[in-house]
Amino acid sequence: MASSAGAGVVGQTRSMITTDVPQRDLALIDRLRDDLTELDMTVDGVHSLLGAQAAAALHHELTMPARRRLAGDDSPLGTAVALFTLGAELPVAQVAAAFPRTGGEGLARLGLVLPGVEGAPGARLRAACDLRPYGDETHHWWVTSDLGEMATGGPLAPDHVLGIGGASATLASWTPRPTVARALDLGTGCGVQALHLHGHCGEVVATDISRRALAFAAFNAALAGQQWDLRAGSLFEPVAQETFDLVVSNPPFVITPRQPGVPRYDYRDGGLTGDRIVADLVGQVGDRLRPGGIAHLLGNWEVRAGQSGREVWDEWLDGTGLDACVVQRDTQEPWEYARTWIRDGGLQPGSAAHDDLMGAWIDDFAQRQVQEIGFGVITLHRPDSADGQVRAPFIEVVEHTGPVASPMGPTVWAALQARIWLAEHGVSGVLERAWQVADDVTEERFGRPGAPDPAVIRIRQGGGLGAAVQVDTVVAAFVGVCDGELTAGQALGAIAALVERPVAQVIAEAWPTIHQLIADGFLRPA
Repeated sequence: MASSAGAGVVGQTRSMITTDVPQRDLALIDRLRDDLTELDMTVDGVHSLLGAQAAAALHHELTMPARRRLAGDDSPLGTAVALFTLGAELPVAQVAAAFPRTGGEGLARLGLVLPGVEGAPGARLRAACDLRPYGDETHHWWVTSDLGEMATGGPLAPDHVLGIGGASATLASWTPRPTVARALDLGTGCGVQALHLHGHCGEVVATDISRRALAFAAFNAALAGQQWDLRAGSLFEPVAQETFDLVVSNPPFVITPRQPGVPRYDYRDGGLTGDRIVADLVGQVGDRLRPGGIAHLLGNWEVRAGQSGREVWDEWLDGTGLDACVVQRDTQEPWEYARTWIRDGGLQPGSAAHDDLMGAWIDDFAQRQVQEIGFGVITLHRPDSADGQVRAPFIEVVEHTGPVASPMGPTVWAALQARIWLAEHGVSGVLERAWQVADDVTEERFGRPGAPDPAVIRIRQGGGLGAAVQVDTVVAAFVGVCDGELTAGQALGAIAALVERPVAQVIAEAWPTIHQLIADGFLRPA
């Protein structure tokens, strides 16, 4: 782990710092990092401590198995997990022993612990925030955020700063990671996406409308030994007129009724009606992208009666000039969507307050004739027209609700590059190149017993989205000879001779499927 000497936050102002969030004391943070490293407070270390079952339960916000596992465990790592993840109150001496360099006093000065509420004053300590390990295939970090419901036993506050949630983990896994000069994390929260961006981006700018969130992000940047340019403001206001090579965003996309009495949370509610926060982000991000730049974000979108999800995206992208790949990961009916987000308030189904909120959500969707709400991952690209060539942008919307490879970022990046190449080179470019079948591709054939030919031929992908494409005998034959020796034109010409059909007809009929196979990574350039 790099030293935090010199690590800080460009553009940070005194007004960003509040007293109920971790404090950025670099000398103490150095000591804390050393303590956490010695504790082996990593994702793997905590998993090993708790065991598979308790760790899995904790991932689903169930603390009882972990509490039972740590009962009587006063080891340094057990102490850290009990204190910062489970919300336990622990003796000062036990905490100090687990963090010998930082000590209980140092943890208090950093704003990480408070005096316990039980027993003699000062005799015990409790966590003031959540602190837990986080990482990817090559990095180990720690992330602070507000304590969650499983530690406090109560509903979240409106200005709650969310930690490592399912949405942030999804975005991090799906983000393409080319090496670029300048990146923007829009709506950074506690800084999860910025942690990843630092490894492949020369400069990281991170914004949020919540100054509490920015204070947590400042602390997490210092704890990771990183430097980010943190700015306060809504959407693109803090970066007006600036451009970036990569923009990532886990925006406050949750659709919330604009009615009195409906709780609003900074981390999830953008303050606009319906899905306008995501629509506005999609409509404006092209102006903040450099030529060839990419935007990658999560979002919800409303599908109204008589409308398809593709029509929503056609409307949103009209006039932007952006390429788009949208993977819809889930859909919910209005009542399902309401049930999901009412849970943040800690209300139980059947209670009067729960039913009132359910009614508010259902009425809100009904006013706009919303029949379902989509959730997914969006990748946008600004074409590079430096050579003066302007092409029509491509828009692709697919639905995939099943399991995917992890991380998905390399697949997303390869798929985007393939689609850009196809858009720029078309049929003639494909015919002039030789292609190879990707290593994870297999073929399935199904037919009636005794039948001379298969009724169904399916080409299946082992990685990525695990997609399967049904093909005819011509495309199956083409894929079968894609070994890097013949160009696509030569291969299709030979197949046309075998089936005794005109080459132009064979190419025209096979092109849509071949295009899909190349775009989705079944076939790669030799």
